Amino acid sequence: MKLLTATSRTQGQRDNDFTFCIEGELVIVAPLVCEEDEENPDGGCGCGRSFGGLNSGKATTTAVVSDLDFTRDDAALAVRSALEQSNFVSLMDPEEVEDLIVDTLELAADLGVGTVVEQRLGDIRTRP
Repeated sequence: MKLLTATSRTQGQRDNDFTFCIEGELVIVAPLVCEEDEENPDGGCGCGRSFGGLNSGKATTTAVVSDLDFTRDDAALAVRSALEQSNFVSLMDPEEVEDLIVDTLELAADLGVGTVVEQRLGDIRTRP
């Protein structure tokens, strides 16, 4: 199954790139965007332009499409478990959690393995 994983590839193309994730860990689009970044992905926080690492709980501005030996159920469980462990679940309604899981499972479906992407307020864009 194609999923997004943290990568340091293409870091530095933007002046405000950062990567604190573990290389290769599963990532999701940041589930919540703070007031500072909600209208500007280049805001000071970074949550409007980052992916969250499911294992480390840290963030990165770049992800890569990876073909992993996961079923849809495996991936959904990984996302749900990370949200529960980070306590994001308590800040989201159940429908938002389900939508995030579905979105995560579908983000990489139409992209080629090895494609590096960024996100800007939920809009996924490829990087050269």
